[in-house]
Amino acid sequence: MIAMEILGRRLGAGRAVDPEVAYTWRRTLTGRGRLRVEGLADEVGWSRKRLWSRFRSQLGITPKRAAQLVRFDHAAHLLAAGRAAAGVAAESGYVDQSHLHREVKAFTGLTPTAVAVAPWLAIDDVAWPRLAGVTGRTATVPDRHGLRPNR
Repeated sequence: MIAMEILGRRLGAGRAVDPEVAYTWRRTLTGRGRLRVEGLADEVGWSRKRLWSRFRSQLGITPKRAAQLVRFDHAAHLLAAGRAAAGVAAESGYVDQSHLHREVKAFTGLTPTAVAVAPWLAIDDVAWPRLAGVTGRTATVPDRHGLRPNR
């Protein structure tokens, strides 16, 4: 996912990132965006406001938006793997299918059905090993030299 790659680069770019911010990012990834910011703030011993401010100043995005992007990324991969939107919504932490629909539409301008078959959505078999190959489609992903098939 582009957002994960950018945030990951910022964490590894040698810029000073508070350990609490790095921990919050890792927990957001492992929790697939389903953790509440208040809970993460409690885990690191900061107020929600301080976590929000430090996370945003160091990573360029709020913790809530980071969680939304991570949750969306997980949902998009499940949709691309052929899962039904209602099940994807439940598994990804959306309140209901309409909540999933609104967020997918906000991020992409497309419906969940359109995202599921979008040619730009490649299944990354490193980040998503259990989903790789489920659809039987060969996706094309960018590399340093252009495009290559994702197998």
